[in-house]
Amino acid sequence: QRNSYEPFAPASTTKILTALVALDAYSLDDVLTVKTLMNNGQTMKLVSGERMTVENLLYGTLIQSGNDAAWALAENYPGGVSAFVAAMNEKAKALHLTQSRFTNPVGFDDPNHTMTPMDLARLATVALSHKTIAKMVAIPQITISDVTHTYFHNLTNVNQLLGKIPGVGGIKTGWTEGAGENLVTLVERGGRRVIIVVLKSKDRFTDTTKLIDWVFVNHRWESFL
Repeated sequence: QRNSYEPFAPASTTKILTALVALDAYSLDDVLTVKTLMNNGQTMKLVSGERMTVENLLYGTLIQSGNDAAWALAENYPGGVSAFVAAMNEKAKALHLTQSRFTNPVGFDDPNHTMTPMDLARLATVALSHKTIAKMVAIPQITISDVTHTYFHNLTNVNQLLGKIPGVGGIKTGWTEGAGENLVTLVERGGRRVIIVVLKSKDRFTDTTKLIDWVFVNHRWESFL
């Protein structure tokens, strides 16, 4: 462990919490309308006025890392984006993410939007206990549509380790100029489950691959009876 309790800019790893708050607020088959187009950064290319299920917006948020999808989930929340962000901070407190604070649902850089690696590992563990999230973050590619099947969106998981490194099952990437390259990864091998958090990297996929190799070669697993 290094810098486990130091605050960092989480970038789009924020969307793990965005997904959890959305699952608290909505049913998967709820239909939301895209109001404000969020074209900054990574998007799934939503169209203004498009009506999409919460389930498909979550696919866009977690697989494509679409800022527009995350924004649509927040903007349709009772009270709008600010109320959604307040719910994110309340959820973080409830999950004992004591060193985390949020100002937006996307992960845009902000001095008051930070997480520690330890909090991110805890958040990932909670998120993976939800079958919906665990399923979505492990999908390499999927095509989804709006409710009228007018608009189709091809989504590709930003996580390049999926399908490449044995045992990798998600969970979320992140990048901004301020944050650098971030990656939270689930690895399962031989019945062992590990969450690896890499923040402010210059090469998150190589760094994570090296850590995976190190953990499963050097870590001593203790059994308690």
